[in-house]
Amino acid sequence: MTAVATQEKPSFSYSGRFAPSPTGPLHFGSLITAVASYCDAKAHQGKWLVRVEDTDIPRIYPGSEEHILTSLEAFQFEPDAEIVFQKNRLDIYESVLDQLKKEGLIYACQCTRKMLGSNAIYAGTCRDLNLDFQGQAIRVKVQDQQICFDDRLQGIHCSNLQHDLGDFVLKRRDGIINYQLAVVVDDYLQGITHVVRGADLLDNTERQIWLGQLLGYPKLSYMHLPLAMNDQGQKLSKQNLAQALDLSKAPELLQKAIQALGQAKVDLDQPRVMLRQAVAQWNVDLIPHGQELSGTYL
Repeated sequence: MTAVATQEKPSFSYSGRFAPSPTGPLHFGSLITAVASYCDAKAHQGKWLVRVEDTDIPRIYPGSEEHILTSLEAFQFEPDAEIVFQKNRLDIYESVLDQLKKEGLIYACQCTRKMLGSNAIYAGTCRDLNLDFQGQAIRVKVQDQQICFDDRLQGIHCSNLQHDLGDFVLKRRDGIINYQLAVVVDDYLQGITHVVRGADLLDNTERQIWLGQLLGYPKLSYMHLPLAMNDQGQKLSKQNLAQALDLSKAPELLQKAIQALGQAKVDLDQPRVMLRQAVAQWNVDLIPHGQELSGTYL
């Protein structure tokens, strides 16, 4: 299938990104991801972009998009391009769905959560029904094949989507574009080459690789970071009510994030100076392996 290019995309030898969702304020786990993605990009003389992943409009937490922007300023991160908001790009995702439809790679699904019950693997119930697309969920067809990638931290990771998941949703019945589609399209259109993000997204990767293959997009490099945990042994997340970043303590929090990544200590200073020092000392080999960081980060 020919790559869908609905707008001109940049081309760099290394282009990374930080892509938070505005479902709550940024927390310490978010900062770790921002620091790692920024340092890895800059240590490779690459570009670092910011994208706000806000297609799930009903779940946007009031004021969280403003908090993201304020946090970036407080920690003195400097994106190399204008910040992208996915809710402003819905027409692009729809055009990609149209292309997939023409290729016969997606189909409408009338199954509700109640109908599916506790089944974790979709059985393809609607695959051959040729339902009208209007008002239905849209699923992409998967095949019985192993998809593997070599994560820079987590090593080889594989999944057979047909056995592990089944055909998965790209657009919900309520019209919301699924994260899987939006992230794949935007990584391509923004020229992203390297994805650095939390290990909680590790199991999404094979789906995104599959979509990228269907669309003819270039392969990406992945690095999934170990997750910061709270004192209950849960990952720091908005769902677990992780504390918002205290922007008045930006230098101290930045130093803590750099140390959590196993990097050489940086001197307390203006965040911009600290980030410059962190980039100069950046060493991926020092990042803790595994999917959780030892210790707790509140």
